[in-house]
Amino acid sequence: MGVLTYETEYASIIPPARLYNALVLDADNLIPKIAPQAVKTVEILEGDGSVGTIKKVSFGEGSEYNYVKHKVEGIDKDNFVYSYSLIEGDAISDKIEKISYEIKLVASGSGSIIKNISHYHTKGDFEIKEEHVKAGKERAHGLFKLIENYLVANPDAYN
Repeated sequence: MGVLTYETEYASIIPPARLYNALVLDADNLIPKIAPQAVKTVEILEGDGSVGTIKKVSFGEGSEYNYVKHKVEGIDKDNFVYSYSLIEGDAISDKIEKISYEIKLVASGSGSIIKNISHYHTKGDFEIKEEHVKAGKERAHGLFKLIENYLVANPDAYN
């Protein structure tokens, strides 16, 4: 098994606490509301939302995938850190054991820097294609921008 790690950073005009509330703590409700073409539903299969919780994310009509299951690995509300793994679903090929993510929000001026670290746990000597990683980064960035735009348009939300 190999582990390939990719890091990305995005700047946001939204302060970390407000962005964390929307992006992490209420994402299961907010994302299907503002991006139903991307995420249709999120349901908790096991747990209460804390570490160890398993969620099923069903994708919208516009997605190339049907669903994934997430396992919550860590939540640190004080330091604005969230980690989870994709453990099942058609977005994970038979060559990938899991994909783990850590999202950390860091204050930057009056906004935030979103730091995203992805760990692809591959089976055998399988290598991830760069276009697969690039497509994932683009989807993540698009989702961050949708949430940011929602927060700008709704200044009283998630304060």
